[in-house]
Amino acid sequence: MDSKAPTTVTPLLKKESPNVQSKPKNKDFLTHLEAYLAKRDGVDKLLKISRYATKIILASSALPETLTLNQRLKSFESSVGVSRKAFRLGKFVQDVNALRNSHFDSKQELALALVAYGGEGLYFFVEQLVWLVKSGLIDGKHARNLQMVSAWAELVGYLGSISLKIRDLIRISEDERSVKLSIELAITRGIGCQEEKERLSKLIEKKLMKRLSVVQDLADALMAVADIRDGKGHFLGPLSISIAGLLSALISTHKNWISC
Repeated sequence: MDSKAPTTVTPLLKKESPNVQSKPKNKDFLTHLEAYLAKRDGVDKLLKISRYATKIILASSALPETLTLNQRLKSFESSVGVSRKAFRLGKFVQDVNALRNSHFDSKQELALALVAYGGEGLYFFVEQLVWLVKSGLIDGKHARNLQMVSAWAELVGYLGSISLKIRDLIRISEDERSVKLSIELAITRGIGCQEEKERLSKLIEKKLMKRLSVVQDLADALMAVADIRDGKGHFLGPLSISIAGLLSALISTHKNWISC
C-alpha cells in the first residue's frame, strides 16, 4: 500500500495552489538538497524510490537468483515500507486543515473535496494503525482488516483528487486560451505583451505539473486496487505495480524538488 497526496499538502491530493506560482529562485545544489531533505515528504519519496526500485529488481529477476541476495533485498524492501509508514504519523492532519482552509466555487467541488481529502485523511490515519501492527504493538490478527480499510480509503481519495485536478486542468486550459488570444490581439495592434507572455509560460508550466500530478494519482490508485484485489487481475502483477510505484515516486520527488 502506498501513497499519495496533495502536493503540498503532499498527500495524495498533491494540491497545487490555484494561483500561478513563480519559479523558485536558483539555489546552490547542496542548499537545495538540504531544504528538500528537511521536508518529511522529501525523505519519504526517496524511501519510496528505494523501495519500488528494489521491488522491480525482485519482480524482474534482474540479478542472479541467490537465496541470500533475495532475502536481503526482501528484508530491505520490507524495512523501508515500515519506515515510510512511520513517516506518516499525524499526516492526516494536513488533509483536515486543507479542507478547512479551502474555498469552493460550487457544491459539486465541495463534494469532490470531501471525497478527496476525507479519503486521503482516513487513509493516513489508518496507516498509523497498520504501522503499529507491523511494529508489533497491535495484534497481527487485525492487519488484514486495517489494510483493506486503508486501501479503500486511499482509492476513494485518489478518485476525488483526480476529479478535482481534471477540473483544474479545464480551468487552466481556458485561462491559457484567453491569454493566447490577448497576445494575438496585442501583436496585431503592435502593443507590447511581455507580461502576457510570462503569464502564458507560467500557465503552460502549471498545466504540465497538474498533468503529472494526475498521472501520479492514477499510478497510486492502481496500487490501491492491487491491494484491494490482492494483486489478482490485469496489470496488477508485482512488476506492473512496482513500476507504477516508482513512477509515482519520481513524479512526486520532482514536484517536491522544484517547490523547495
